Amino acid sequence: MQILSDPDTKATLSELGGRVRAWRARRGMTRKQLATDSGLSERFLADVEGGKGNVSINSLEAAATALNITIIDLLQDTPRPALARAQMLLGRLDDSQLDQAHKLLAASFGLAGAQGREQRIALIGLRGAGKSTLGAQLAAQYGVPFVELAREIEREAGTSMNEILLLHGQAGYRRYERRALLRIAQDHADGVVMTTGGSIVSERETFDLLQSRFYCVWLKASPEEHMSRVVAQGDMRPFDASRGERGEIAHGAMGAAMDDLRRILASRETLYARADAVVDTAARSVKQSLKDLERAVP
Repeated sequence: MQILSDPDTKATLSELGGRVRAWRARRGMTRKQLATDSGLSERFLADVEGGKGNVSINSLEAAATALNITIIDLLQDTPRPALARAQMLLGRLDDSQLDQAHKLLAASFGLAGAQGREQRIALIGLRGAGKSTLGAQLAAQYGVPFVELAREIEREAGTSMNEILLLHGQAGYRRYERRALLRIAQDHADGVVMTTGGSIVSERETFDLLQSRFYCVWLKASPEEHMSRVVAQGDMRPFDASRGERGEIAHGAMGAAMDDLRRILASRETLYARADAVVDTAARSVKQSLKDLERAVP
């Protein structure tokens, strides 16, 4: 791989590497997963993310496809001009005016078009936020079904999550995810509480579909609490990339996993904030958080 010395080129490659790294974090993918899905080597991806080497269009396209985005998504600096103008206008409004604007847009362009949207509750957020625990209790409280989107995606595909990703990649997984969302909304017109995967917000089309059919609540917590809860549940996936050849957790794995978690949370925070309501479960008991959640939903 040729190392370039021109300052402008170095800055461009560094920016490109940062975007690849940010999209990977947003997707919640390890570098190893991206390498497997794209057919590129981990070493090559490490150099790209570090801004240390040149990258061909073909390699960039392979990485973008594995991330389920286009090269344009990877390269563009700003949103569409019309969207930028709308964001500038909305940025001048206070909270009450934003609520009014949301209702007007929903009435005019169909955000509230799906009948019974506010009776279908979707819990979003990272692993360890309490989605499954609080979701099941909220559903029982309201006497409505409780479903986990991940299980419904497997049902839609007729196979396990690992097999879906292995056979169809991220793009195929998202297709099954959208089908499952539409089916759940149709089957539960009278109400349901659903948990979603942490990365659903990073797929614009899928998240727009989710928000058009479900009332979304972001369950948030600090990175430390996310991690401690995940480990307490016996979920060792955060350490998968740090395991040695014999499966032992490598030295410093907790710090590396925490860094990854902070990076993922930071990259998705503005997306999670698009939810209809936010419930902070940090330093709250399950009972306290359930009360907060009850107050947050319609």
